[in-house]
Amino acid sequence: MEDLSLHILDIAENAIEARARRIWLCIDQEEEGDRLTLEIRDDGRGMDARALQRATDPFFTTRTARRVGLGLSLLSEAASATGGTLSVESSPGEGTRVSATFHSSHIDMKPLGDIPRTVVTLLAGHPEVELFYSHTTGERSFCMDSGEIAARLGGLSISSPPVLRWIEGQIRRGVADLTGGAGP
Repeated sequence: MEDLSLHILDIAENAIEARARRIWLCIDQEEEGDRLTLEIRDDGRGMDARALQRATDPFFTTRTARRVGLGLSLLSEAASATGGTLSVESSPGEGTRVSATFHSSHIDMKPLGDIPRTVVTLLAGHPEVELFYSHTTGERSFCMDSGEIAARLGGLSISSPPVLRWIEGQIRRGVADLTGGAGP
């Protein structure tokens, strides 16, 4: 995958397939610590110990439509290429937490990619899933909660094009404010 936003999209889609009703996407950029951390958490069905042990094996998947599961193994490789790490925590009925840490100045660091577009893609395709997005740089942060937005829409769907355009614009502005204009 070319950038980290595609990894995020893949993992979030896996969460939705695992019946997640709520997904948390947290990005923490620590310039002083030369570190970028991605965390994707969900409240889906989770994995048992056997599945969790094999979660980063590209030849293991719980899906019936295909025999390989490259998402976590590719994210693990992307993190490892920068000297970073990947951790996966999960329990049946409790959901899953995927955390990847990258050394952001490493030559093999992939670009973050188009996070606003990733969030909008998830909301457009799965308006029933609540998505909480948090992006932090140092002491500053930007947050968006689709459940909170949906509650204020007065019956208008969160997946309607005007709402999605507004959400994308809000995220772009919020991240640009955090990064001094260097948006995602």
